[in-house]
Amino acid sequence: MNRRMYLHALALATAWPASIAWGQSFPTRPVRMIVGFPPGGPNDIVARTISDKLGTVLGQPVVVDNRPGAGGNIGSDATAKAAPDGYTLLLGSTGPQAINPVLYANLPYDVLRDLAPVSLVAIVPNALVVNPQVPATTVAELIAYAKKRPEGLRYGSGGNGTTLHLSAELFKSMAKVEMLHVPYKGTAPAISDLVGGQTDLMFAAVSSVLPLVKAGKLRMIALTTARRTPSLPDVPTIAESGLPGYEVAPWYGVFTTGGTPPAVVQRLNDAIREVVALPAVQEAIDKQGSEPATNTPEAFRELLKAEIEKWRRVVKDGNITLN
Repeated sequence: MNRRMYLHALALATAWPASIAWGQSFPTRPVRMIVGFPPGGPNDIVARTISDKLGTVLGQPVVVDNRPGAGGNIGSDATAKAAPDGYTLLLGSTGPQAINPVLYANLPYDVLRDLAPVSLVAIVPNALVVNPQVPATTVAELIAYAKKRPEGLRYGSGGNGTTLHLSAELFKSMAKVEMLHVPYKGTAPAISDLVGGQTDLMFAAVSSVLPLVKAGKLRMIALTTARRTPSLPDVPTIAESGLPGYEVAPWYGVFTTGGTPPAVVQRLNDAIREVVALPAVQEAIDKQGSEPATNTPEAFRELLKAEIEKWRRVVKDGNITLN
């Protein structure tokens, strides 16, 4: 072994115990959890659902810090540029962490390099819903109906480049049908116009459309996730009811700054998994229309990589821009 190799091996040998010790003592002061959206929104609610309990488990307060703007990019950038010590967390989600990297050409950070995945927190079952005037009750029937409409069905979304917009674009591409995107400034007006018949269909969070489905104002065709949700066991998935291979499972998850010692990331992961397993937290997440879910930092990173590549293909195939 030459001198350079010896010194490198010695540095690793001495750094590893130090990292473990750091992880065991972490944290010794308050932790902040950045949310890239305003107070009161879905991301903020999830962050506040877990922050208090997380503070109890960690033995230090976890303070929510809202940094809204640019579709979540401002909060992500603040996390990316923080000290890599685990004291800055980010409540991330599919849009900012998996879609924005392929929509924004000049992000001031690299998601995979500058953010360290810690754990999933929840998965959000979305649904494909139609106006009752659309003569389709299954995905196969909807695709057949769309192919008879060369001008294309009209679908709404809460904005260009959002997860729900790209969910429809993925459906359009896989089903090989024409659909016209009608973007709105938010999901609420998009749902309102769907009820009114100004659009034909849309993809939306189950929690936001279920009351309208129960009232007969919308028809739920299928879920976007790979598996049926326990709360709606009779509603099939898109993949099983006409479009094999389709899957969109938006998620919430916690990140910290890239370069944070692995032992600290693992300490955070252990704490988050303990918090999400609490019955009170699971109940609160369920009430948001989401499903509690956790994983390892390694599994979360692999999921993030796969998601970025999936949405990169959708954006490219659909020639989607933010304009």
